[in-house]
Amino acid sequence: MARPVVGIIGNHYLINDEYPTHAGGTMNSEAVAEVCDAVPMVVPTDPRFVSVQDLMEVCDGFLLTGGRPNVHPEEYGEAATEAHGQFDRARDAITLPLVRALVERGQPFLGVCRGFQEVNVAMGGTLYPEIRDLPGRSNHRMPPDGTLEEKFALRHTVTFTEGGPFHRLFGAREVMTNTLHGQGIKDPGKRIVIDGHAPDGTPEAIYVEGAPGFTMSVQWHPEYRAARDPVSRPLFEAFGDAVRNWASGRHAVLKRA
Repeated sequence: MARPVVGIIGNHYLINDEYPTHAGGTMNSEAVAEVCDAVPMVVPTDPRFVSVQDLMEVCDGFLLTGGRPNVHPEEYGEAATEAHGQFDRARDAITLPLVRALVERGQPFLGVCRGFQEVNVAMGGTLYPEIRDLPGRSNHRMPPDGTLEEKFALRHTVTFTEGGPFHRLFGAREVMTNTLHGQGIKDPGKRIVIDGHAPDGTPEAIYVEGAPGFTMSVQWHPEYRAARDPVSRPLFEAFGDAVRNWASGRHAVLKRA
């Protein structure tokens, strides 16, 4: 059987401040191709071009990527402020209903950074616009200077619930991760289980309770050097297994038809 297809949620960018594109970081494609052993396909995340149903039929699983624009606060009942940063309403219009449809159908997805936040909002949760402004919280943002290696360096621990799915996956209750985000979960959405926290209490790992498919999502960026990182690799391997199982089931149904 051909390798399964993972839809990589693309972000809108302007090249040279004038040429519009949909793009996904190369490290996302590397993680999907090399660790998941799946075909990476960047999705033009705009309802003018694709529908949720189209995507669910073309792709076997989805990587909900990070991105500079944030989920618009109107999606969780709040007014936009300067602290909320940039937005991408076209991406919101695809990813939020996509998450809900995938949860219901049992089709696998892995949420990363903004994708982690999208999963929470899609399930009815809310976000803080700026974690570092909260009492007792650390600055989780990407360092403004330095090399890519320095920006994606491991910066804090994440501690998981004893016996929870992340603990079982990693074989450890505590791991080291990078951190490159400004926003974070305020109120968890319906069925969202926070299964891991940073030392300052910021939620870092979630899943959807009772979902029939793979719904693990993380606030950090596991796609960086995923094939070599001891935390990233098992996460993407588990996601790849879930995507292959979904694809095998779909092909089995087609053969019987």
